[in-house]
Amino acid sequence: MEREIRRFRRLGLLAIAAVYLVILAGAIVRASGAGMGCPDWPTCFGRWIPPTHESQLPANYHEIYADLGYAETRFNPIKTWTEYINRLLGVACGFLIVLTVVFAVPFLKQDARVFLASLAALLLVMFQGWLGAVVVSSNLHPFMITANMLLALAVATTLIYAVARSQKDYFYPIRSHVLTTKLEIILGLALTITLTQVVLGAQVREAVETLARAHGHTHRTLWPLELPWVFYLHRAVGFMLLCTNLWLAWQLLRVLPQFHLMFRLALGLALLTLLSVATGIGMERLGIPPALQPIHLLCANLIFGVQFLLWTALRYCRVSPPRGQGTIFNPTGSSFPPSRSS
Repeated sequence: MEREIRRFRRLGLLAIAAVYLVILAGAIVRASGAGMGCPDWPTCFGRWIPPTHESQLPANYHEIYADLGYAETRFNPIKTWTEYINRLLGVACGFLIVLTVVFAVPFLKQDARVFLASLAALLLVMFQGWLGAVVVSSNLHPFMITANMLLALAVATTLIYAVARSQKDYFYPIRSHVLTTKLEIILGLALTITLTQVVLGAQVREAVETLARAHGHTHRTLWPLELPWVFYLHRAVGFMLLCTNLWLAWQLLRVLPQFHLMFRLALGLALLTLLSVATGIGMERLGIPPALQPIHLLCANLIFGVQFLLWTALRYCRVSPPRGQGTIFNPTGSSFPPSRSS
């Protein structure tokens, strides 16, 4: 079974990385205005492989797509292939999740929740594929775009849970006074703050797109001055998140051994939070440059994923391991076998 566990872990991590790559690609599509680069779905300008030049399309293609209700039909090869690559990444991610479900089958006897979580991720990504078609047919309605992004976050979180649960024995040896119920509660609060921040960020992006259309995509330095109240709420919640995440990271870094995954996750949480704040300040001061928007969005999604993995791992750390398994971690640096009472 150990071989199956390692194989599932590797594939699960690859699937999680693919989900975040799709999230990044989607953010690039939105920041570059390439969302309607392919005005139909699942084909792109009626083809499975999109054209590279307008001459490859029918002479009346504008009228064809306008009659179908699409608001933007002019062919732009860069935008078309940006959206098409985004779709290809989505398909590749879907296949990886299918394989994850297949490799989770051996867990049915040992821990069925690993298989069920993998299956749930597959069902979510299938629903997201359908939602992608709705997003295109709605001419990129802001609500549908936000729903699609949150669904991608749900897929990543479900996969993280499946992989973490398959490796729960790894977390048993960590036994420290800092891994308390209080820390678990604050991690849960941090997850709530991050999710709120992601939703508020989606509202800010919708406001930015409205301003971009109003200004004809010019005078970018004026956009931050015209943002609505939700931007200032987003900024305030971001400060709360900064303080919460840095406190959590400090609590974990000061007691955990440097070789342990939770130590690295805590360090990653601090760095991602600082990068998210830096890109947020950069967008405000530099007129919301498109290059910073995908990085800022990816950081927010990665922060949520790291927080969730830490929260899940902490729950396993606070559970007594099966008799004879693991060691107890002492914050002073020594370790020793668990007593029979543990």
